[in-house]
Amino acid sequence: MATFPELVFSGVQPTGNLHLGNYLGAITKFVDLQETHDCIYCVVDLHAITVAQNPAELTSNIREVTAAFIAAGIDPKKHIIFNQSQVAEHAELAWVFNCIARIGWLNRMTQFKEKAGKDRENASVGLYAYPTLMAADILVYRATHVPVGEDQKQHLELARDIAQKFNNDFAETIRNVVGADAYFPQPEPLIQGPATRVMSLRDGTKKMSKSDPSDYSRINLTDDADTIAQKVRKAKTDPEPLPSELPGLAKRPEADNLVGIFAALNKQSKEDVLTQFGSANFSTFKSALVDLAVSKLGPIGAEMKRLQADKSYIDGVLSDGSARAKVLAAGTMQDVKDMLGFIR
Repeated sequence: MATFPELVFSGVQPTGNLHLGNYLGAITKFVDLQETHDCIYCVVDLHAITVAQNPAELTSNIREVTAAFIAAGIDPKKHIIFNQSQVAEHAELAWVFNCIARIGWLNRMTQFKEKAGKDRENASVGLYAYPTLMAADILVYRATHVPVGEDQKQHLELARDIAQKFNNDFAETIRNVVGADAYFPQPEPLIQGPATRVMSLRDGTKKMSKSDPSDYSRINLTDDADTIAQKVRKAKTDPEPLPSELPGLAKRPEADNLVGIFAALNKQSKEDVLTQFGSANFSTFKSALVDLAVSKLGPIGAEMKRLQADKSYIDGVLSDGSARAKVLAAGTMQDVKDMLGFIR
């Protein structure tokens, strides 16, 4: 079997208003992984245009995500931060994968059904083919590990299926071109730690989202200390004190969510949080959560604002990252073209 050097790839859509869910569900994981792996982190602006975008807002949102990566602690010199549209090989490999993937595979993707809703005939082809572009994002770097949320696991499984089918379909030319029995790895999901799925502060059964009409449903990464404190104190709870053991959270979604947020921000388990705060009332727990959230998120928000004001620096980071990413992606596409029989 072919062996591949470990490499992490992940991307974040530039949809604006990054919030606590984005931070705990993705960005903190990115920061931790850079200590143990070579990492490529992408602002996936090609994915963003699967739905209509305001061009000026998209430009701003790309810079916001980049600023969040850096403010949270990702080092753009040791690792690669770039925006997807600057590396054309993503779209080029996606077309190859459109010809590898089967209609039946894409028809099983539940996220398309959820996003397209009942008006599926009016959804863009891009929204339907989104998973093949995601596969190309990962495999154009032959990445071995992808930090993903639960909602993206099915797409990663599709990427594995596409990699396997390409390796099988072109086994002979793969051996001729690179002398191996497989060209693309089977990328593995990385789902780590508590609060990988952060829920709304107003409804513990719904995922935290920027599309929620209530700004009190989420903590934005650019919220100041007073706003963070106010949102935590107003977060929905129930009348019972916190339980001392994990099973006591089973039918208490709001309590479970706040305990999970505390655990993730403090890099500890939910069990540890309950050992500390079990039997305490919510006012006591929320005061501690306010102090923790402000201490962790306040400096990130301030640094994001500072970086976003320096557009030339942000754009320079993206340009440098894209140039480094392109070297890797171009090598993959040259191999793929040789395997397919293209003349170049």
